[in-house]
Amino acid sequence: MNTKTKGYILGIIAAAAYGMNPLFALPLYKAGMNPDSVLFFRYLFAIPVLGIMIKARGRNFKLKRQEILPLIIMGLLVALSSLALFLSYNYMEAGIASTLLFVYPILVALIMAFIFKEKLTLQTIVCILLALGGIGLLYKNGEGSTLSLTGITLVMVSALSYAIYIVSVNKSILKNIATIKLTFYILLFGMTLFLVRVDFGKSLLVVDTWYLWGNLIALAIFPTAISFLCTTQAVQYIGSTPTAILGALEPLTAVFFGVTVFGEILTPRLSLGILMIILAVTLIIAGGNITIYMVRFRKLFPRLPIKKKTTHIN
Repeated sequence: MNTKTKGYILGIIAAAAYGMNPLFALPLYKAGMNPDSVLFFRYLFAIPVLGIMIKARGRNFKLKRQEILPLIIMGLLVALSSLALFLSYNYMEAGIASTLLFVYPILVALIMAFIFKEKLTLQTIVCILLALGGIGLLYKNGEGSTLSLTGITLVMVSALSYAIYIVSVNKSILKNIATIKLTFYILLFGMTLFLVRVDFGKSLLVVDTWYLWGNLIALAIFPTAISFLCTTQAVQYIGSTPTAILGALEPLTAVFFGVTVFGEILTPRLSLGILMIILAVTLIIAGGNITIYMVRFRKLFPRLPIKKKTTHIN
């Protein structure tokens, strides 16, 4: 298997793993857990996993004094994004929520255009209109009823929070921190939001069966550690733009599990809306500099030692 093929396979695994959030979260909701408790445990279990990854790569945990406050702010912003998304699962189908969340690259492009005065190209404008058309098609769910305005608002808050985080990290002192260490501290400081919301453990809901604990651990491993590692290696093999475009499989994975596992209804209209949003985002990524802001994995690991075949002349 050549390196390019490996890169695409790893990119697909990364995107699919990240799209597994609903697969593990929804059974926990059904068992009586709330989003705050689920996310508290997800962050709690993911932090040591990332810590082990940092030590395994020979990196340290040191921070500069001026990095601490921005990290706290960014951690809370990411935690808000996670909370809004997981809350939205209570108001709409997980596949639709994950698809709506996927508009965050378009929001990144808009932030760069209106705040940092990046040129808003005709292609970007067309992609925004295409995405809005897709969202319009998703406004009614598979059963024909109108989607919850609360659910839509929560997903948009999640997407906007994440877009602001992506831009802020790349435009601040934090851009000099290796991505894995950055993520470690983002989760560490972000967990404080859920710690407060569960009243420092007093209102924390805990599961009582082994397989539900497995769901909590899986949330920390698949959408976090596995997705993170596979994305990193995919970027090294095929580059950041193809890897970011493969991220379109994230909402498709969520839709797949929503339909096959949780019985969500997928109509031709919803399918068209999902495809329009994915197409719009893919064109945005492929046609501009947005990938520079979306994918920062070059600093995470040194380039993999890829062996080249040599020919021997007799």
